[in-house]
Amino acid sequence: MANKFNEYLDSFKARLKVDSAVKTNVAQELRTHLEDKSQELRETGLTGEEADRIAVESLGPVQLIAQQSYEVYSQGTWQEAFFASLPHLLAALLLTSYYWQNIVFLSIILTATTCTVVYGWCHNKPIWLFPWLGYYLLPVIISGILLICLPQGWIWLATLIYVPLALFALAYIVKHTAKREWFYVSLMATPLPVILSWFLSLNTGNQFVTNDIWLAQLQPDIPWIAISFVILAIATITFIRVKERYYKTAALLIPPSLIVIVVILAKGGINFWDWPLLFFALFALVYPAYLEFKSG
Repeated sequence: MANKFNEYLDSFKARLKVDSAVKTNVAQELRTHLEDKSQELRETGLTGEEADRIAVESLGPVQLIAQQSYEVYSQGTWQEAFFASLPHLLAALLLTSYYWQNIVFLSIILTATTCTVVYGWCHNKPIWLFPWLGYYLLPVIISGILLICLPQGWIWLATLIYVPLALFALAYIVKHTAKREWFYVSLMATPLPVILSWFLSLNTGNQFVTNDIWLAQLQPDIPWIAISFVILAIATITFIRVKERYYKTAALLIPPSLIVIVVILAKGGINFWDWPLLFFALFALVYPAYLEFKSG
């Protein structure tokens, strides 16, 4: 009995992409159901092997059971949705209050973000963690992009030292996030194409690290950038609260993609050599969600 049930439950747990604690509890409930069903069949005169086989068959295809369980347990609470949307809302608040120009206040925010990420990572990676992870990784990614703005002699040295470390950190986090669910990799990546589209369309380039002219150019667009983050917050809440994979995929992909399109059209496009960066950001958003949707 144990072998047949274990095989079914192992297959079920491999297909069910929810929190590990929830997955264990659901699998235990299914095991109890299978054992009770098998015992009832044995009492009718069936052999143990026949009773186990019929009990498993009566439960239904493992893929269907996993899908139904996912729709029940993948919906986060309103509290989880709020905490997941909080980094987007804080980004909007920072922009509209102009505190992001204060290095002391910005350092406090970055420290708080790091502490939040470490806490969530060490406490079973709750669903609200992944948007915070995205903002935690943004400085790593943007710093890598800004390497091209360094003086020519420093670019290769910075690249040799920084890029391997950054790629290792990204690969480690993405690997462990994907084990939980590929959707969460896309959830981490949602701010990246939005921020890059604004950054590239404003043609900041070297001005970002060489002078303050770009600050004056940025002022008229700050309310619109803040609205972009509010839209991401709403999309994150929607993703966590809906159950079906189709709606989760739509909540992840449509809002940031539309923001990118609107920004590019409104600002008159971006430079030709900036397109690969933007396509990379969109790929990081879309491909993990595609993998998860396809696997479901």
